[in-house]
Amino acid sequence: MQRLKITSIEAAPLFGESPKGGWSTEIKPDDSIHALIAVHTDAGITGLGSVFTDGRMVQAALQVLRPLFDGENALEPERVAEKLHQNTFWMGRGGVITHTISGIDIALWDILGKVTHQPVGRLLGGTYRHRVQPYCSLLMEEPQQMADTVAAFRARGFRAFKIGWGPFGRALDPKLDETIVRAAREAAGDTAKLFVDAGASDAYWPHGLKWALRTAQMLDDFDVGWFEEPLRPDALDDYCALRLQSRVPIAGGEVLTRRQSFLPWLSRGAFDIVQPDVTKVGGISEQRRIAWLADEFGVKYIGHGWNTALGLAADLHLAAAMPQTDLVEFIGGSPYVDGILSEPFMLDDEGYLAIPDGPGLGVQLDPAKLARFTPNPEVLFAPPKRR
Repeated sequence: MQRLKITSIEAAPLFGESPKGGWSTEIKPDDSIHALIAVHTDAGITGLGSVFTDGRMVQAALQVLRPLFDGENALEPERVAEKLHQNTFWMGRGGVITHTISGIDIALWDILGKVTHQPVGRLLGGTYRHRVQPYCSLLMEEPQQMADTVAAFRARGFRAFKIGWGPFGRALDPKLDETIVRAAREAAGDTAKLFVDAGASDAYWPHGLKWALRTAQMLDDFDVGWFEEPLRPDALDDYCALRLQSRVPIAGGEVLTRRQSFLPWLSRGAFDIVQPDVTKVGGISEQRRIAWLADEFGVKYIGHGWNTALGLAADLHLAAAMPQTDLVEFIGGSPYVDGILSEPFMLDDEGYLAIPDGPGLGVQLDPAKLARFTPNPEVLFAPPKRR
């Protein structure tokens, strides 16, 4: 098969059970902050992707992009995605258009895998692993509630946890911050991995370098594996200074998009761990280039595509294809991860996730389950008739 023509691309916004983000202006359940994308082809093969953006904005972006993707070859994800990027730079690199291209690119890799009968991870260059440890990503709560939440997910089999956002740093109470981390560590156990995300990309983050330095010292006492987003997302110089002085590894990069944005952060040594988000950075094609660029600088790549089951599937395949990627983010308790697949992700007895080995992304959406979260799930399974 030399060519598979794109006949339409559709988006399904997700509503109804959007999980809290811990933001200062909190997400409401009926807000749309995620969307699923389907790329339909003339051979009846459909690819699926995910976008971390309001689904209604994704639908609008598809109308802008339509002249560029109509009739394109769905078997060439990198070329098609780059064509979309190159011809929309004047609309603003990194915004809704870029996020939407991310979902399209993921879906095109899904198609390529289905046509070649190969998992996406193998198509990305090889398989370094067949399973990977998920860290359960949880919002910070008051200490007792934090302990109870971590304990509940530990009972489900998780052995790695990330706690973030919520009152941490925002309550302007260092003692509360420490008490929350202590509660999480005690509930997780001494042998569990524990990571902390300040979430300093939130609106009006109140702290700077000196707070981050003091907090990093505190986190080291609890054997925290990394300190994520400890500074405002444009504070490049402060990130470099913090990384040099902190005993705890520094992680970040989820707000950056396109590979070009990551170069100064990697070349200047701002991160120990870089965390691009496959559902907004430009898709699998872009994420792979960023991950290998990070590897050249000795920076570990851990993906941030946690927001839906399709984003997680993309991250699992990238984890298969990258030599040092031993973790993926798994948002705890989100119905958009746990409640939309025919066969949900399941932990094995050691708390790992198997990387799907079927064609493409290797996961199947369940139309009946999706109907709870989007008004027109059918657009993901069959293209609507055009007038």
